[in-house]
Amino acid sequence: MASGPPRPSSDPDRKRTIPVYMKAVSGSLGGTVEACCLQPIDVIKTRLQLDKSGAYKGIAHCGATIARTEGVRALWKGLTPFATHLTLKYTLRMWSNAVLQSAFKDPETGKLTNRARLLSGFGAGVLEALVIVTPFEVVKIRLQQQRGLSPELLKYKGPIHCARTIIREEGLRGLWAGAAPTVMRNGTNQAAMFTAKNAFDVLLWKKHEGDGKVLQPWQSMISGFLAGTAGPVCTGPFDVVKTRLMAQSRHGGELKYKGMVHAIQTIFKEEGLLALWKGLLPRLMRIPPGQAIMWAVADQVIGFYERKFLIDAPV
Repeated sequence: MASGPPRPSSDPDRKRTIPVYMKAVSGSLGGTVEACCLQPIDVIKTRLQLDKSGAYKGIAHCGATIARTEGVRALWKGLTPFATHLTLKYTLRMWSNAVLQSAFKDPETGKLTNRARLLSGFGAGVLEALVIVTPFEVVKIRLQQQRGLSPELLKYKGPIHCARTIIREEGLRGLWAGAAPTVMRNGTNQAAMFTAKNAFDVLLWKKHEGDGKVLQPWQSMISGFLAGTAGPVCTGPFDVVKTRLMAQSRHGGELKYKGMVHAIQTIFKEEGLLALWKGLLPRLMRIPPGQAIMWAVADQVIGFYERKFLIDAPV
């Protein structure tokens, strides 16, 4: 007998489940669209976080300066690793979160508690940080901190050349610089984001997973935007420290920052408390809109599956 997509149970009280692979596909497509739309804000955020001399007066001044002195294309520096990174990250994030949620669900009722949702999100964030985010962000940040567009003047000629150079000069560990703050940042972010997204869907739109109701893109964008706001404020210091650790090279000199705790202490001592939240505004300009874009795409993909295979399919 031919097998096909899961059919809904004849028990109306049993919660319909969306396959893990569909969550992964939805995240992949959402990440690709997000990367193309929001790369310039990420470049500006990185430049602001690395600016120790006050060369940039703010977001608008930073963007205008980059465009004027390096060309508009410079605002999309690092797009290839950024887009690849986001696509793979969201694929792994949505897949691992779905797997963990399935493991934490009550076997009798199929319900998921808020604590289980938080733990699932945190686990997904830790996994993506170690497997994908850290090495891709090291390459992205090294490319973004270079000034100018002339290849002959740049140390790193592109993503692959950058990765090879880091491995040759600093060893394989160089691609995992800043792993500790990245784990803390991503774990906390995803724990909050998945829990908040579900809560806003239920609170604002009375949407429950598997109920067949497909949110309009603007509804998904509102829920995603709101869910994406808390993380950047809470994890600002981890993000600044991550950027500083990833940007410094182990080749040909002593490392200024010895690790996450030492970096926090050094930045606080030399630049003050607010320096630990450098780049917060561009993060808030990028992450909540990014979540809005990603969820608008992901919810439509998942909604299509729900309509076609969970609701319309015969029992």
